[in-house]
Amino acid sequence: MKPEVLPRTSWTEGVSLTWHPDGEQPVFGGPGIVALAARTREPMYLLADDSGSAAGVAIGGTVMGAGAGQYSVLGLLPPLYPEQLGDSTFGATHGVRFPYVSGEMANGIATTAMVIAMARADMLGFFGAAGLAPATVAAAVAELVSALPGRSNWGVNLIHSPAESATEEAVADLLLANNVPAVSLSAFMELTPAVVRVAASGLTQDGAGRIQRPRSVFAKVSRPEVAAHFMAPAPVELLRELVDRDQLTPEEAELAARVPVAEDITVEADSGGHTDNRPLTALLPVILALRDTLSRRYGYDRPIRIGAAGGLGTPGAVAAAFALGAAYVLTGSINQAAIESGLSADGKRMLAGASVADVAMAPAADMFELGIKLQVLRRGTMFPFRAQRLYQIYAGNTSWANVPEQTRAKVEKDLFRTSFDEVWEETRAFWQEREPDQVARAERDEQHRMALVFRWYLGMSSRWAIQGADTRRGDYQIWCGPAMGAFNQWTASGFLSDPADRSVVQIARNLLEGAAVLTRAQQLRGYGVAVPDAAFAFAPRRLP
Repeated sequence: MKPEVLPRTSWTEGVSLTWHPDGEQPVFGGPGIVALAARTREPMYLLADDSGSAAGVAIGGTVMGAGAGQYSVLGLLPPLYPEQLGDSTFGATHGVRFPYVSGEMANGIATTAMVIAMARADMLGFFGAAGLAPATVAAAVAELVSALPGRSNWGVNLIHSPAESATEEAVADLLLANNVPAVSLSAFMELTPAVVRVAASGLTQDGAGRIQRPRSVFAKVSRPEVAAHFMAPAPVELLRELVDRDQLTPEEAELAARVPVAEDITVEADSGGHTDNRPLTALLPVILALRDTLSRRYGYDRPIRIGAAGGLGTPGAVAAAFALGAAYVLTGSINQAAIESGLSADGKRMLAGASVADVAMAPAADMFELGIKLQVLRRGTMFPFRAQRLYQIYAGNTSWANVPEQTRAKVEKDLFRTSFDEVWEETRAFWQEREPDQVARAERDEQHRMALVFRWYLGMSSRWAIQGADTRRGDYQIWCGPAMGAFNQWTASGFLSDPADRSVVQIARNLLEGAAVLTRAQQLRGYGVAVPDAAFAFAPRRLP
């Protein structure tokens, strides 16, 4: 049986209100619709023409009774602000005006300056602590605490470090000691003691029995089975272990067993850095449905918010994420091009030339031995190919001595530009200070020693890109997803084409403003208005 289709001529049946122009005339198609769709902050009337067969749009005018006005009123669209695109509880919880987060690009590429700019613009930003020594993270936290007194809309990243558990614990310690208001957990495949401590430390109960969190916990996920860990309460066994270690009180553990580990889950689709390259349109609905299932199972009394990340480099992508049900959006790759980014000017120029296909997967320094990969820029650098070659050598040999002499010579000449032994001495000194157990293991295990030396190259490749070491441009490691290429195409003709104008706040505001305009255009199209394609093309402009 075919579904009933409502004929357009019946739109005005039962309509009891009419509209009369006071100045501006209604528009029923063409460029006028494009102009009106962009006026999202004004209420908008949906009207039927004289024949009742076409829908149009008007702003202003006077609403009258049946038969008194010139056009029948089909409906009223209230103002639509960028602030309204996400979940209202996101703003209320985090003290922000906009449902937008700048992500935590590692090695301090997401700088303190970026976090401060976002916080002062009433958005949320995370400092990129991954890959940094705890002392460097502590200095950044001290700067942020001093610059943003009384604000809760900033945070710091805690990344999973399976080969450096002591570092992971040390960063967790300093985040707790300094009362960092928001923590973003990334690259975790399962819960660790550090994660649970960050989530459970300081939990209290108010007079009405509601559990209060002293900090917001975000978790980046790209798989449903990982998301489930963070949307469930912490395992009782792990809570008991932390109580036994005197790292949680019995009261904190009891409360932690009643709330999810994280109340903000960032669904990371095809992003730069750590990613499973999943499309957002497939992944986000799955995580949303899982959230609903787990919320019912555990009887939570407040919502878990699901945000979207990965591939968000244009207003259309941001609008699509909100249309899918995202409570907030998080951007990463594109912020590396911002003036506040810690990436060198040379690296930013390379990013500015990227297209959506100029990316590749390469071994991750922090999870090298596990074969975990991350997404990086391919255009203008040999890094992804050279890094993959190092992993192949590592996986196929138990020691550097077992590697064929010709291969060793090529690696030393083209990648290290020095001998393996000299790199090991530098690497040994680094780990002796940071985590001595790594050195002790490398002295016993020659393959692990080789892994640490290869990780030196992977780590330095990011540092060279940050420093702008142009003699090493062919080795730059720049985390990058397809969003960068989309962003470049979108900004090619607007004021954001000039790198000097690419502030993280202007990038964010333009993406949100454009998303609101595109959302309004789609609303009008959904109500039968003939909306031209031009209404879905928002050009960047300088916003106050």
